[in-house]
Amino acid sequence: MDKMLLVDKPKGLTSSRVVERIRKKFKVKVGHTGTLDPLATGLLVVLTGRRTKNASLFLKLDKAYEVKAVLGIKTDTFDSEGQVVWRSDDEVTREELELALKEFHGEIWQTPPPFSAKKIEGRKAYQLARKGISVEIPPKKVDIYSLELKEFEFPYFVFACEVSSGFYVRSLAHDIGEKLGVGATVLEVRRTRVGPYHVEQARGLDELLGSS
Repeated sequence: MDKMLLVDKPKGLTSSRVVERIRKKFKVKVGHTGTLDPLATGLLVVLTGRRTKNASLFLKLDKAYEVKAVLGIKTDTFDSEGQVVWRSDDEVTREELELALKEFHGEIWQTPPPFSAKKIEGRKAYQLARKGISVEIPPKKVDIYSLELKEFEFPYFVFACEVSSGFYVRSLAHDIGEKLGVGATVLEVRRTRVGPYHVEQARGLDELLGSS
C-alpha cells in the first residue's frame, strides 16, 4: 500500500494518533506531512508505504485555514485549551479589526507559540513549556498571501487565510489581539487546503478506517 491519503482530521486527536490508527488498520508504514493541533480539524495529508519518503515535499506546500477566535482573552497556548493569562473588557469595532488585519500581509516575522512542536535545542517547545521551562523561541519569516475577515460579532471573529509553510495561525490570532491591545485567542481551526489538495477531497477518519 503506497498511497497518499487525504484525511479530514477530527477535533481532539493529535496528528500522530491519526497516523497510529491508520498504521494499525492497514499494517503499513505511515507518516503525516504537517502537524495539526488536537484542537484543529481539516486536511491532513498522510502517506503510506514507499510514499512516506516524499513527506518533505509536502511540508513546503502553502496552506489555507479558516479560524474562529475571541477578542479580550490571552492564554499561554494562544488557544482555548490553555490557561487564561490576561483579560480585557475593551470593545473593538469591525472597522478597527479590519484595519488591524491589513497590517498582516506579505512577508512578516512570526514567533511560534510557546506550546508548539517547534524544536529548541533538540526538544519540542511544548515539552519544555509543560515543565515550566521558559524558552525564547526565535521568530522566523513567513508569508501571508491573503487574509479575509469572514464574520464578526464582538468578541468573536472568523477569518480565512492563505499562508506559507511553517505558519502558525495561533500566533496570527495572538498577534492580531496584540495589535488591537485587547488580546485574542483561537477557538477553532480548520485547515482547508494543502498545496493543490482541498479538504473537500478528504475522507473522514472513521470512514477511511471502515474501508478495506
